[in-house]
Amino acid sequence: MQLLIVEDEARMADLLRRGLTEEGHTTTCASDGAEGLALAKSYDFDVIILDVMMPKLSGYELAKRPRTKRVRTPILMLTACDSVPDIVRGLDVGVDDYMTKPFSLEELMARLRAIKRHTLAAQGTSLQVADLVLDPASRAVLRGEKLVSLSRTEYNLLERLMYRAGKVVSRRSLIDSVWGVDRDIEENTLDAFMRLLRNKIDPPGRPKLIHTVRGVGYMIRPVAWSR
Repeated sequence: MQLLIVEDEARMADLLRRGLTEEGHTTTCASDGAEGLALAKSYDFDVIILDVMMPKLSGYELAKRPRTKRVRTPILMLTACDSVPDIVRGLDVGVDDYMTKPFSLEELMARLRAIKRHTLAAQGTSLQVADLVLDPASRAVLRGEKLVSLSRTEYNLLERLMYRAGKVVSRRSLIDSVWGVDRDIEENTLDAFMRLLRNKIDPPGRPKLIHTVRGVGYMIRPVAWSR
């Protein structure tokens, strides 16, 4: 998943970043509420992991504001505020789950998986463009009857494109969502991975689904079979 961690305590933020990255997720960190809100509104994340007591903007305020702007990214509040009123307030402002510190990474991972299952259930269990099917739950990808084997980066790129099928996804948006906004990734790295992905998704004899929009980015869209 693409995760936004909003945590002002540097040691805790680093612990979360390292632990979640080792589990295969892409993480972006914000050190205060205002920075977290700006990132939440500007980029697409699968889940926001949010502390409560932060400078500039509290976690409660940060959780409320995206909802008023119709940003529906799931939010998991992770905080030392463990009283019943704190938990009730967090749930009432729109967070999807609430965990208290100290915590175990195993429990955090389980809760993130639960949030993803609920999100997928609301969206439908699979994504499809023409004869290309991607199942986010199992990470299986099929082109026609054939199972396509993808690396983690290739899969993440394809998933981002398929969530926005028929729409152009900018190069910067792909880099930020797949590698993280705080990573210094060159555009030629993106192009290299897109070539690898195309070789697997658009083999000879199949209609081309992945398209380059010059000067902007990439898109995936269905096309009619050629005769």
